[in-house]
Amino acid sequence: MRKLTLTTTAALAAMLVSGTALAGKDLDSIKSRGALVCGVPTGTAGFAVADSQGKWVGLDVDVCRAVSAAIFGDSEKVKYVPLTAQQRFTALQSGEVDILSNNTTLTLTRDTALGLDFTAVTYYDGQGFMVNKKLGVKSAKELNGATVCVAPGTTTELNLADYFRATKMNFKPVVIEKVEEIRAAFFSGRCDVYTTDVSSLAATRAANVPPPATPEDFVVLPEIISKEPLGPMVRHGDNQFTDIVRWTQYAMIEAEEYGITSKNVDEMLKSENPTIKRILGVTPGMGKALGVDEKWVYNIIKQVGNYGESYDKHVGPNSLLKIDRGVNKLWTQGGLQYAPPIR
Repeated sequence: MRKLTLTTTAALAAMLVSGTALAGKDLDSIKSRGALVCGVPTGTAGFAVADSQGKWVGLDVDVCRAVSAAIFGDSEKVKYVPLTAQQRFTALQSGEVDILSNNTTLTLTRDTALGLDFTAVTYYDGQGFMVNKKLGVKSAKELNGATVCVAPGTTTELNLADYFRATKMNFKPVVIEKVEEIRAAFFSGRCDVYTTDVSSLAATRAANVPPPATPEDFVVLPEIISKEPLGPMVRHGDNQFTDIVRWTQYAMIEAEEYGITSKNVDEMLKSENPTIKRILGVTPGMGKALGVDEKWVYNIIKQVGNYGESYDKHVGPNSLLKIDRGVNKLWTQGGLQYAPPIR
């Protein structure tokens, strides 16, 4: 028995010392295909939208590009599949896509009952309400009897019912699956209120108001009625692929914290800071532990950028949306974005 215990302990120790990730079936499939298949929203400015050349851009898109950079060393080996809120979970479960980066809220039941796993939070959000300014409404508490446009199969729909029940108000839901049809219904006056995550309301207000109306004709009410931590999902069972997605997100945050950007990453390779040397693979080991190239973080930052660069470009000051960073600031700046150490 003692000999068996010693043998088992030695085998376990050898596995731990090797520090090499075990291959997974989903990752093997992605590698053999030569591309990552990413399920994204059907079109939300700042998060995932096809530009005038048909190229997908946005904060959610950058997650997929970064994962591709970590796996292939090339951020462009991604096929994008636009999915509605009702389609997205089935598409991932069935293998139609490898990953959802689709403005999806982490909840207990989604994380336990769907056979899917969340990785890390890309964007901390909350649900709000938008109305036409001419209604004269200043607060969500004035919405008794309102008609409300909402997407089915979402936490938004559930939160809406909870809020009106808790505030003892009545409302009439106008349930529409496709986001472009929800927007059309709201802007045409078919419903008084559009409710979804505040970031999506800001995107709609900035990018989708049909002329002659202007963004100034619409107002997002001050109440935030929920917590909406948004992040990617993968299928349960391939721990290596899950780790790659999660640590890709952490790497973008960690790079911002240490001042590593797409513009200075080559210079940072010369840094004497031991943490930066580990992050960028100058000191090897982290790539091997994850089962990817030692330059995985370098490739992510060089080709996609750190978290702050992605945020600023797509939803922050350099974007049409100009959403304040708020709780999505780094923890060192009073925000919630915090990455475990790469070591």
